[in-house]
Amino acid sequence: MSEVRTRIAPSPTGDPHVGTAYIALFNLCFARQHGGKFLLRIEDTDQTRSTPESEQAILDSLRWLGLEWDEGPDVGGPHGPYRQSERMDIYGKYAYELVEKGHAFYCFATSEELDEMRREQQARGETPKYDGRYLKLSKEEVQARLDAGEPYVIRMKIPEDGVCVIDDMLRGKIEIEWSQVDMQVLLKNDGMPTYHLANVVDDHLMQITHVIRGEEWINSAPKHLKLYEYFGWQAPVLCHLPLLRNPDKSKLSKRKNPTSILYYKRMGYLPEAMLNYLGRMGWSMPDDREKFTLKEMQQHFDLMRVSLGGPIFDVEKLNWLNSAWIRENFTHEQLAERLHQWAFNKDMLMQALPHAQSRMTTLSDFAPLASFLVSGMLPLTEAQFTANKLELEKQKEFLQFALWRLEALRFWDKDTLFTELKTLADQMGIKVKDALAPIFIAIAGTTASFSVVDSMQIIGLI
Repeated sequence: MSEVRTRIAPSPTGDPHVGTAYIALFNLCFARQHGGKFLLRIEDTDQTRSTPESEQAILDSLRWLGLEWDEGPDVGGPHGPYRQSERMDIYGKYAYELVEKGHAFYCFATSEELDEMRREQQARGETPKYDGRYLKLSKEEVQARLDAGEPYVIRMKIPEDGVCVIDDMLRGKIEIEWSQVDMQVLLKNDGMPTYHLANVVDDHLMQITHVIRGEEWINSAPKHLKLYEYFGWQAPVLCHLPLLRNPDKSKLSKRKNPTSILYYKRMGYLPEAMLNYLGRMGWSMPDDREKFTLKEMQQHFDLMRVSLGGPIFDVEKLNWLNSAWIRENFTHEQLAERLHQWAFNKDMLMQALPHAQSRMTTLSDFAPLASFLVSGMLPLTEAQFTANKLELEKQKEFLQFALWRLEALRFWDKDTLFTELKTLADQMGIKVKDALAPIFIAIAGTTASFSVVDSMQIIGLI
């Protein structure tokens, strides 16, 4: 058997997700179990949403958890580069190769034409998908359109009937009818590859032997397997892990549970406990112990022990596990060092002191002034907002709109924060002072704290 090679390929388009860490952990353990290699590849073909800051946050968060990769954009390796944006000259030739072989075709449909096609399909109660309208053009007609400079995309051909059989490590044989599979665009009209083409080409060139990913990719598997067949390449073994779920069994989302690894880091969760908890997502140790280290998980890892029932990401259970780690795995000296690293360090003090110093009479005044910066979720009640000028419902409305605006910001600097909040207040016809009052309480628990936008900037940096 060739060397086992697994990978994760996150997109740097926001905060690093706990689901990314979960998939990374299982890929790492599988590779280590077989003495293989674990790769990290950055899939940043979406240049409008991808940012270097988000990429760095992914790398930092996974490293904070204790996950290490053998090849990647920051450590290099024999199959680089490991960012798709640096591999753009690779993909086009493969798309055109498929056209030459008769496995893909030029599609000249305009976006308006495709919108109309989808509307008609929906009106007939059909699932919208490409109807093959440019599939049967003659070579001469295709060439004439190309010579005329008509914009085009390259689409892959899909069998008209029959069934695609996916051999999944965990699930056995999965059958998907080809009639349910769309003729996927491989190369967009700007020459950029779609995810599906880049993913297959990269996995092949990086010699990935096992693709262990979330079950949301099952419906894409027929396209990927067909591309491997078209290219004449050996397809990797596929394994689709169950999705993380909220306690109500819905797909894990930030609307019901915090999903950002950065959130858990800033809230003071231990990386060992967080990784331990992710390791329990649908998997268990042979002796069913609740607490275990990454090293212990790797020693006993068996992918076939993964349960297909959607693992529940329950913050209460995580809290219990984190408290057990704090109580049982740290000496007083070690815990003091962790507290210092987490928030009680000179960098944090230097952020807070310029705002607190003018309000201090004695050194003991500092703690109540700045305690909210290291307090996690404040125990707020509705009563704390009643003294503000705005009606409670208006305050709730403003806080919700503010949350949506501020979530979209990659960085919290005070000027941007103030501009966002002032713009929202103006749009809602509220005085800025009245609008900031509920923000003050939400952030610091009181309106008597130092500047709320300065406070938020510090919180964003911790």
